[in-house]
Amino acid sequence: MLGGDEFISPPPRKTVRFGGTLTDILMKYEKGETTDFELLKHQLSDPDIKDAQIINWLHEFRASVIYLTKEREQLVKVLLKLPWLRRSREVVEEYLGFLSNLVSAQTVHLRPCLQMIVSQFVPPRITIREDDVDISDSDDDDENLSENFNTCHRALQTVARYVPSTPQFLMPILVENFPFFNKSERTLECYVHNLLRVTVYLPTLRLQILELIIEKLLKLDVSTPQQDIEDAEENANNSDNEEKSTEEGLFDMEEDEERKGNKVVSSSSERMAHPLAERLDILMTILFSYIKDVCHVNGKLDISNTKDLYRDLVSVFDKLILPTHASCHVQYFMFYLCSFKLGLAEAFLDHLWKKLHDPNNASVIRQTAGSYIGSFLARAKFIPVVTVKACLDLLVNWIHKYIDNQDKGANVYCDVALHGPFYSTCQVVFYTLIFRHKQLLDGNLRKGLSYLQSLNFERIVMCQLNPLKICIPSVVNLFAAITRKYQLVFCYTIIERNNRQFLPVVRSGSGGDLVQTCTNPLDSFFPFDPYILKRSKKTIEPFYQFWEELSAEDLENLKKPIKEGTSEDEDDDFLKGETPQNDGVVGLAPNSYESNTRSPLSSIGSPPDCYVPYPQ
Repeated sequence: MLGGDEFISPPPRKTVRFGGTLTDILMKYEKGETTDFELLKHQLSDPDIKDAQIINWLHEFRASVIYLTKEREQLVKVLLKLPWLRRSREVVEEYLGFLSNLVSAQTVHLRPCLQMIVSQFVPPRITIREDDVDISDSDDDDENLSENFNTCHRALQTVARYVPSTPQFLMPILVENFPFFNKSERTLECYVHNLLRVTVYLPTLRLQILELIIEKLLKLDVSTPQQDIEDAEENANNSDNEEKSTEEGLFDMEEDEERKGNKVVSSSSERMAHPLAERLDILMTILFSYIKDVCHVNGKLDISNTKDLYRDLVSVFDKLILPTHASCHVQYFMFYLCSFKLGLAEAFLDHLWKKLHDPNNASVIRQTAGSYIGSFLARAKFIPVVTVKACLDLLVNWIHKYIDNQDKGANVYCDVALHGPFYSTCQVVFYTLIFRHKQLLDGNLRKGLSYLQSLNFERIVMCQLNPLKICIPSVVNLFAAITRKYQLVFCYTIIERNNRQFLPVVRSGSGGDLVQTCTNPLDSFFPFDPYILKRSKKTIEPFYQFWEELSAEDLENLKKPIKEGTSEDEDDDFLKGETPQNDGVVGLAPNSYESNTRSPLSSIGSPPDCYVPYPQ
């Protein structure tokens, strides 16, 4: 009869079954006797293998790693497929010990070991049977998922501790295993989250991992145009409204009121209707959380960590974001990072400024850098007026020097191909003034007007390069109205002349001939146009300046120039009724993808392009 201790003790080693130890089996295999070897592989591949059996075998393998050479690769693959993660704590610890022994004694197996660990960075695959068809899907509801991921990172750290060259072998594997975007949202979320966790204990890989993630997000972003996202949301809202109207009367009034009073926001209300936008939203939320966690230690901003992360992200920005035209959301990682400290925002502006005025850079890069400067100055609440003025001084001085140099040359005519960076810089200045003019004039109108007059807009708009002809018409219209109101420059004569010279392009359409005008010859865009992804925009909104719709009174005021000879007190009284606080701006946020006669139906935060009538 078995005693209590004997009953709960692990089963005897299975060496008796094979007639010898693991070493004996491997030695026989070398001599060509494969029966026991194949039986061993079959035993290890058994899906019903018990924990105690796994522990016994791993114990023997740890003692015999010297024999697991390249020739035993087939056996090692079987061992790496063992279902060790979802086993008892004893199995997990024994397996981690086996991995450390294996990679330290036989580095030839390093890559398969890393591949095995990384493959566990996503939920396991399960088979679901629907309509007599087996469908493979990820097990998103696995309760032990978080614990399994923790164990995987322990395994990776263990391997890296024994093999210093782990990072260089790991990075290609991380790239190869990145899930396709048609995989489940949870799969993508888990993989990106785990990649970012790797950067914590393998900091040498941080730049490459961030580059990998942002490159994938960028592809997702540009393949999901903002208009498609807005259309999907509108269609979803229409469908919801139809369902609600159908259900009216099914519930009594008390129940309806109770539901409204609770104001419980269901998770479905935060879902994006567009499936790719939903994935992008989830991944951007993870990226923003990572940036915050790296930069803040115990709730306080860590300057050293933040500077290091800034350097990495600026490097990624230069390599991936700046050369990409018209991405909508991914570039906001720089916007968010810069919101932590004014010094970061100023460093980013300085970085963009160097790109813009360096003639060695390609023209398209210089123009895009200009678009980022203008959009950043207009939209970032955390940038004070003093920084805006410093940027305007730099930009306007460069414009005037450019005009000086062109006066001596033979190419003094309106040509985007020749003068693209010049026109882009002019548009940056116009756009910034539209958004920030009230802040520039706030507090002391006379002093503010004196500053704006010192910028000499008249020389810019009257020069032979004719920037008003090239810049987006919606920007030009508001700039003309604002500068006329404050008697800085009168643009309408030039605008009318440009309109008369402009020849529209006529193309045939299904409904007859359509007149198509080129309203964006610079092919410019505003990279910090409103952010529309529902979850992640909550991170951006506190720092973001939305467009304030112009009322009929505002439009009327823009047509009325201020009276000359007003006293300073009268100036202040004039401003009291219409100047918002520092985080409020008046101006136009034109949508760069639309003409100056229309805008998206559901553009969030951006106004429709506004036409201010010429003064009579």
